[in-house]
Amino acid sequence: MACALGSIATGSPACFGHSVNSASVFRHRQGTSRSVLARCTSRKWSTNEVYRLSACSENVCPLFLNFWHWTEQQLQRSWLTVKNRQQKLGLKVQSEKPLQHTLDSFSSFDGEGVGRAITGNLGSSSVVGNIKLTDSVRGDVRASATTIGEPSLSPHANIDDLTPSTTPFLTITVLGATGDLATSKIFPALFALYYSGHLPENVAIFGYSRSPLSDEDLRNLISERLTCRVDHAEECGNKTDAFLKRVFYQRGVYNTCDHMETLDSRMLELEGNGPANRVFYLSVPKECLLEVTNCLSASAKSKTGWTRLIVEKPFGDDADSSDKITRGLYQAGFSEDQIYRIDHLLGKELIENLTVLRFSNLVFEPLWSRTYIKNVQFIYSEDWGVCPGKERYFDEQGVIRDLVQSHMLQTIALFAMEPPVTLEGEDIRNEKVKVLRSMRAPTYADVVLGQYKASISKDGKSKIPGYLDEPDVRTNSLTPTFVATVLYIDNSRWDGVPFLVKAGKGLIKHSVEIRIQFRQVPGNLYRERFGYNLDAAANELVLRVQPDEAINLKVNNKVPGLGLQLDSSELNLLYRDKYDGEVPDSYERLILDVIDGDTHLFLRGDELAATWEILTPLLEEIENLKVAPELYTFGGRGPIGAYYLGAQHGVKWADD
Repeated sequence: MACALGSIATGSPACFGHSVNSASVFRHRQGTSRSVLARCTSRKWSTNEVYRLSACSENVCPLFLNFWHWTEQQLQRSWLTVKNRQQKLGLKVQSEKPLQHTLDSFSSFDGEGVGRAITGNLGSSSVVGNIKLTDSVRGDVRASATTIGEPSLSPHANIDDLTPSTTPFLTITVLGATGDLATSKIFPALFALYYSGHLPENVAIFGYSRSPLSDEDLRNLISERLTCRVDHAEECGNKTDAFLKRVFYQRGVYNTCDHMETLDSRMLELEGNGPANRVFYLSVPKECLLEVTNCLSASAKSKTGWTRLIVEKPFGDDADSSDKITRGLYQAGFSEDQIYRIDHLLGKELIENLTVLRFSNLVFEPLWSRTYIKNVQFIYSEDWGVCPGKERYFDEQGVIRDLVQSHMLQTIALFAMEPPVTLEGEDIRNEKVKVLRSMRAPTYADVVLGQYKASISKDGKSKIPGYLDEPDVRTNSLTPTFVATVLYIDNSRWDGVPFLVKAGKGLIKHSVEIRIQFRQVPGNLYRERFGYNLDAAANELVLRVQPDEAINLKVNNKVPGLGLQLDSSELNLLYRDKYDGEVPDSYERLILDVIDGDTHLFLRGDELAATWEILTPLLEEIENLKVAPELYTFGGRGPIGAYYLGAQHGVKWADD
């Protein structure tokens, strides 16, 4: 049996045993009646209705018709998806004319274009309509396609032109949406990313928590915290409104999956049938974490794109509990490349700049070893007490788990690692974990613990409560609010160099910085000018993370004038003076890294295990001995014992 394309286009009831409807197969218009395929025939090759295309023009017809029908369905489905999405997000619905133009252009393929579209651009696709594309079929089509039909208007058509180019839909869900972290940090960071163009227009943001709120209630709750940057203040109101239209709320509990299924349904309504990626930010109580991840895996994973989890601290209380969480995440169906354990300190500008400073400046890289560096100090001091609402959490965790386990150890690992093979996340994390595995576990003899006590305000008019006076803190609690310790890395680069850590609350000033103190100049010609304290003449590099990001280099120079008088001065790169614009918040950087799939600032499972292997023996020793922390006055410099600890290792705390 044979049939002409003209008869198909005018509604012939059948072609090769397949019913063909002119309205559904071709949008045939006057002026395109020239034959695309002059004549076509087919024969059955096997009982499962696989057609074999012989090396002649007649046999391409069934494959082309099925391919065309499949393509039209895909284009129509994509168009409806885009249209529905635009309507739900309040965007202007685009015209359908580009879709019609694509369909009309495709109906004018010549034989060569058909063959190339079918065999060259379907990649590994094995079925078009109900035609199986075997290797022999592909070869036959290539051999016969150039002999088919008359020249057309689109001799070089490509299948890529037939599919609408749309960015995958992105849905970000914040679980624990009404908590302080979400309202004060996460939602403002998402707005800043949206405002600066780092989130796609086809994005939806869901809040999920147990509070009885509506979409509008959540929008009102977070709108008070949204601010536009000074350097991007144009159209702030319009951008804010556009962002809030993309914010939705789903009420639900954390211990059952029913509401997760509802959340999934609502996300699907916005995502449509196209590709869609999902990020879940888990700002939930630690006891709910594994239940939530199990439900997300069962009910809310993306089926057409990737799914990623952002997991907040704490990452366990010790090695065993941390391992249980990690195994629970894996058993829930999430792989390591889907899990992003977030630490906001690692998103700070100077921490990100740490590797740039070292690996892109010849003046520093050769000095980065025991040969030239005498000691390194990592200082994290806060001039406030425990944050309101966090008292119970902190009393359970203490300063070592809260600040040292992730903040400090991760920063040390970034500082001390060997040059990675590339800047890819896995290569950087491979080097970080080597540092952690080489780190000597400290004992109680290497640690000073402190706890702030009540004091009087600077104006003398009010009393500042001590730690034991804070609400929800246990009576006679031994939880430390200050720790000073020394760590050693037993490898060839850092052997013998003390890495001193000092972290605490209620201290004299707020400061987060890394101080690298270099060794004295051997045989210093000017030693008589410095007197007995040659350490005062040592060079020092300071990376100030907070406040007022800066890089300072301490050098010695001559004081202008007659005679020879030396002085130590600072070469100061203050970010606010050098660079225009505000420094992005760390949550902005880290959330954007999750969307981009950049893992280098997040803890991998083996890194996490290594940090707990370092600290768990120390924590157990402190708890078994029931060590009473040394008391220090709120607003002071911390326990006296910290100075003795530094002296034992030949180090003076440089921040004093």
